[in-house]
Amino acid sequence: MTHATLQEIHTAIEQRRVELVELACKLIAFPTLSPPGRNTGAAQDFVSDYLERLGFAIDRFDVYPGDPDIVGTLRGSDSDSAASLLINGHIDVAEVEPVSAWSRPPFEAAEIDGYLHGRGAVDMKGPVAAALFAVQAVRDLGVDLRGDLMIQSVIGEEQGEAGTLTCVEKGYRADFAIVPEPTDLVISGQGGVITGWVEIQSPETLHDAVRGRTIHAGGGLRGASAIEKMVKVIEALGELERHWAVMKSYPGFAPGAATINPAVIEGGRHPAFLADRCALWITVHFYPDETWQDVAAEIEDHVLRAASADLWLRDNPPTFRWGGRSMIEERGEIFPAVEIPRGHPGVEALSRAHHSVLGVDPALGMWPSVSDAGWLTSAGIPTVIYGPGALVQAHAIDERIAVDDLVTACKVYAGMIVDWCNQEKL
Repeated sequence: MTHATLQEIHTAIEQRRVELVELACKLIAFPTLSPPGRNTGAAQDFVSDYLERLGFAIDRFDVYPGDPDIVGTLRGSDSDSAASLLINGHIDVAEVEPVSAWSRPPFEAAEIDGYLHGRGAVDMKGPVAAALFAVQAVRDLGVDLRGDLMIQSVIGEEQGEAGTLTCVEKGYRADFAIVPEPTDLVISGQGGVITGWVEIQSPETLHDAVRGRTIHAGGGLRGASAIEKMVKVIEALGELERHWAVMKSYPGFAPGAATINPAVIEGGRHPAFLADRCALWITVHFYPDETWQDVAAEIEDHVLRAASADLWLRDNPPTFRWGGRSMIEERGEIFPAVEIPRGHPGVEALSRAHHSVLGVDPALGMWPSVSDAGWLTSAGIPTVIYGPGALVQAHAIDERIAVDDLVTACKVYAGMIVDWCNQEKL
């Protein structure tokens, strides 16, 4: 094995930037839209073949039919003693409608005026290509890695599906992890998101003609519209959201970033009936120092206390269903939060790699979106989000990323791999 210098690695990547762009274009060419999902097999074959040629052992397993995860592991020369690194990225992309609004076909990637265009250019096939090509450059220079290097290409992130969670459940771990979402090369944590269903169900179904008996004096018939009762739940959620805005905060987030969004409401069956059921789909954003379990419990407690003040809801309280492994399959998702592991040697190594390329220390901050990094953190893996490109381009019509940013990220990832995988385990 050779001992290529960091500058030699950077120079090699700069000289091969065309190859990096070509790799990103090949990844973008796979129409891995989610929804509908179940369409990533060919793209994952490509990633698997790429990693296998670099000497990685491949584990491929279906999360859903047609949607496999790929986990590639490159064993280090001293795995027991040296630190291991995990790079996790998702292969699915957001929808492209209306296609007519795009300046060019979204899956025909091209470099134009220094920018790579195409769906996934920034979220996140471009950043994934930068990570893959960093491995290629390190391997081609024959650099020895004492610790293990793991690459996870996962499915379903765009719809909150269990691609990364499945990897975690299979026991894959590392000493440090990077998720290359577009953070503008800011070392980032994130808040969390959970969706939930609040449901009100009447024990009886009443005809519309008897509504008057349920609401006017002397009617003598106990009943209620589940839709009207849900209004009280929505009001209670708004009250709790305003309380959070006053009482909760976290560095890096604007005041009031913890929110409860009443996103979708479904209720009733026909105009000839009183609505005997109503369900409210909510999206909850919470801070990195909170867990989704605690946040869900807080919401349930507040709503049930409000319901207990209503004579009908007291006996027919709302029920709750939280999260899920797929927005497609279960209409529910969870993204756990991520606190930056400040002071961790992995963060310090990534900071050194960043400084060696850009000449300045990286900023540390909070990413305003969510990613699969939360599942890695929940598994006890120190994890950060760090990648090229601007979040504003994610999911956008005519999505694009600066090629210079891809090259810069590739150099940083290569430096991080060489540094971290040659450190002693903690």
